[in-house]
Amino acid sequence: MRQKFYKAVLAAGALGMMSMLTLISPGETILAATAAGTGLEAGLQADSGRDVTLRICNWEEYMDEGGWDADETIDLPSGDIIGQNSMIEDFENWYKETYGVNVHVEYSTFGTNEDLYNMLTLGDTYDLICPSEYMFMKLISEGQVVPLSEHFFDASDPDNFYIRGVSPYLRRIFEEHTINGEPWSRYAAGYMWGVTGIVYNPELVTREQASTWNILKNPEFRKCVTIKDSVRDCYFAAVAALKGEELTSSSFREDPEYKKKLEQAVNDTSPEMIRKVQDWLQGMKDNVYSFEVDSGKADMVTGRVAANYQWSGDAVYTMDQAEADNYYLEFVEPEEASNIYFDGWIMLKRGIQGDPAKQQAAEAFINFVSRPDNAIRNMYYIGYTSFISGGEDPRIFEYLKWNYGADEDSKDTVDYDVSYFFTGNDDAVDPRYVLTVPEEQTRRQLGAQYPSTEDIRRTSIMQYFDDAQNQAINRMWVNVRCYNIRHLPWWGWCVIAAGLVGTIYAFVLKYRIRKKMEP
Repeated sequence: MRQKFYKAVLAAGALGMMSMLTLISPGETILAATAAGTGLEAGLQADSGRDVTLRICNWEEYMDEGGWDADETIDLPSGDIIGQNSMIEDFENWYKETYGVNVHVEYSTFGTNEDLYNMLTLGDTYDLICPSEYMFMKLISEGQVVPLSEHFFDASDPDNFYIRGVSPYLRRIFEEHTINGEPWSRYAAGYMWGVTGIVYNPELVTREQASTWNILKNPEFRKCVTIKDSVRDCYFAAVAALKGEELTSSSFREDPEYKKKLEQAVNDTSPEMIRKVQDWLQGMKDNVYSFEVDSGKADMVTGRVAANYQWSGDAVYTMDQAEADNYYLEFVEPEEASNIYFDGWIMLKRGIQGDPAKQQAAEAFINFVSRPDNAIRNMYYIGYTSFISGGEDPRIFEYLKWNYGADEDSKDTVDYDVSYFFTGNDDAVDPRYVLTVPEEQTRRQLGAQYPSTEDIRRTSIMQYFDDAQNQAINRMWVNVRCYNIRHLPWWGWCVIAAGLVGTIYAFVLKYRIRKKMEP
């Protein structure tokens, strides 16, 4: 059964939106085409005696720091896994052994995507960063990202762990979605992923009540639910709720173009939809306990609220913490739709500057953290779900079974299919990837980390919003988060009216007194 050694999890999916400045001018040097191909290796060999400094910026608490106790050893059939050194130190040693070059990693962290963007705007320079999908879409659209080399996608290289082990299901998403006409996969390599949903206390909220975004407006739970202080997350929930009847209809679900139409529906940024979202969120604002970024986890664990809009990685952390106190929470993806989100590695032109040795080191780092044992270490440490399924390496599935598989003498077990993640096919069950698990885990950590086939089909990405869309949605968000006079209660209007009458009366009285005093 699942161990409980998560260290800490911060809001890696905290997705706010704001108008931002362009970082790099159109005239800045572009990486030569030869460096983007196999010429990288030749460039590295030609300067093999040079040490490389690799500047990396990642989310806070988003990489294994080592120092595990012996009882934290993950004992898999294919061998034990334990984090003794930090991932950074292990990478530096591995790179020297593999390529014969000394690499020194300067590792920095950020708290939100906007923090990272502001750091770049103020002049901070990094070679490799790990923003969320909407931010790497923005940076790609601005022409600031170096494409991954051709060699990075060569599966015949045994050290190219990413392309050899990336989940076929997630790889297809990165290949099918484009920015400026090019697939994400040309520029970004996935690191962690998750979905959004509702963490709830089953003693206070039924699963049916929690299985809709409308729980956020349900008066039965007034001041007992919390929501993310993020315009993107709130916008998604509002659109899904407003279109709930359409999204849950059998005709919509059975449409051969369901996934495509779902994505179009939840990314509706028409002026009419933005107005409807503002009204929906204004009504929701009066019902929720708070807008939050990180405090929702503690609010759930302490019982301050009954339900919380949460990212799946934080949901796992929340359920683990509650369970340590014999307090059991559950997680559900709303019936209308759920947002699937990603954090991915991209290389910046300003940092790489056409240097093949530096790009080689950056791509090697992506590959190193994608090695199945290292992917497991990072999942264990932070609680989020890796992009890596392992390919021919069985350890990712073994880890899944180690975490969630039912004991032989367990009762109330069910079969749980995760074939889609390992094969890329969500229409067929592969017996190799069916787990026997305690039934309650389908509603708890397992269901959050690896949604069922039925749940994953209802997920959709949120596309990158252009400047015009951002401006319109940001104005809407200001109206939601600040006071909106349209939602003033009747007694408030009476106070305003009385104040106006009093002001007018005082002005008239003053005028009359002045007239009387005139000679």
